[in-house]
Amino acid sequence: MAQVIHTCRTMSINRRGKTMGKLIGIFIFALVGLGAGYAIFGKWGGEYVSLQTLFSFGGNRLQGAFRSLSGIEDIRNKVLLCGAAGAVVGLLLAFKRR
Repeated sequence: MAQVIHTCRTMSINRRGKTMGKLIGIFIFALVGLGAGYAIFGKWGGEYVSLQTLFSFGGNRLQGAFRSLSGIEDIRNKVLLCGAAGAVVGLLLAFKRR
């Protein structure tokens, strides 16, 4: 009986480790996607937009209008979509390795 309980606990720990590994893999692919998106779409006027400008979601209406008219909203959306695509690729690879 004790052997069965020990085996069940070991299996539970192994499942948590595998799940954590999959989550870390998805997170890494999402970061790679964000980095690739920033490298491809992050330029504005020949220079890269600062990360603070790119990922600042708050602000007043004037700042929001500036971001919208200047194209920063479009750049942000493209970079975030690349990050989401990277997360999806990581998710697919994580479930393929099952």
